[in-house]
Amino acid sequence: MIDSGTAMSERPAVRLYITDPLAPGAVVRLAGSQAHYLRVVLRRGPGAAVAAFNAADGEWLCHIAEIGRGGARLTVERRMRSPTPEPDLWLLFAPIKRARLDWLVEKATELGASVLLPVWTARTQAERINLERLRVHAVEAAEQSQRLSVPELRSPEALDRLLSAWPEQRRLIVCDESGAGEPIGDAVPRLPAGPAALLVGPEGGFDHRELDALGKLSFVSRIGLGPRVLRADTAALAALAVFQAIAGDWRRARTR
Repeated sequence: MIDSGTAMSERPAVRLYITDPLAPGAVVRLAGSQAHYLRVVLRRGPGAAVAAFNAADGEWLCHIAEIGRGGARLTVERRMRSPTPEPDLWLLFAPIKRARLDWLVEKATELGASVLLPVWTARTQAERINLERLRVHAVEAAEQSQRLSVPELRSPEALDRLLSAWPEQRRLIVCDESGAGEPIGDAVPRLPAGPAALLVGPEGGFDHRELDALGKLSFVSRIGLGPRVLRADTAALAALAVFQAIAGDWRRARTR
C-alpha cells in the first residue's frame, strides 16, 4: 500500500468522511447527501476519483463505480495517508446565536479540537442546540481542512454537573475575561503534558460565583486572552490557536 510518505500521481480534490471500514477492494455505499453532493453539486460520474477518510483507517484513494438517483458505490483502492495521532484537546463553550455557533464549530474543527461540548452557564442566552446541524458543519470542515478525524460533538451539560464528574487527569483551561487569569502565552508552556480542555464562557462572561468555584478546583488553570474584550466565539478560536501553536500539533508540518 502507498502511504503518506510516498509521492502519488493522483490526489483527488474531493474528500468524503466515511464511517465504514476502508481497506483495499472494499466497496463503500453512499446514500443521501453524499451521493447527491457527488452527482448533482460536483457532477462527478463513474470513474471519478474520490478520497475517503476516517480516523481509524486513514485516507484512501477510491473511484466511483456507480452513481445515480438511488445512491453511489465507491471502490477502495489504496491508502494515501495512514492514521495520525491528534491532540486530545476538548473545547467547552457556552452556546451562542445560531450563525456564530455554526461558524465556531466549523473553525474549531479546522483548528483540531477533538471534542466539542456545549456548556450551560448562568448567563447562557441560547436555549436550543441542533446537534445534527452542527455535526454536518464539523464533517464538512474536516473534509475541507485535510484532517482525518471529525470531532466528537457531545450533548450540552450544565457547568456544575460537568465539573462534579470531571476527570482530574485532564487539565481544564478556563478563559477568564475578568482579568484575573495569567496570560495564555505564559501559562500554556508550563502546563503538564497530557489531555486538556479549553472552557469559554457565554456572551457577558461567567458569573462571579462560577469563577470563584472554578478557581478552587485543582485541575483548573485560569488564563487571560490579552487586553481586549473578545466575543465568545473569537475567544474560543483564539485560545485554540494559541494552545495548538505552543503545546499542540501546530509544531508539525502538514503532510503533503
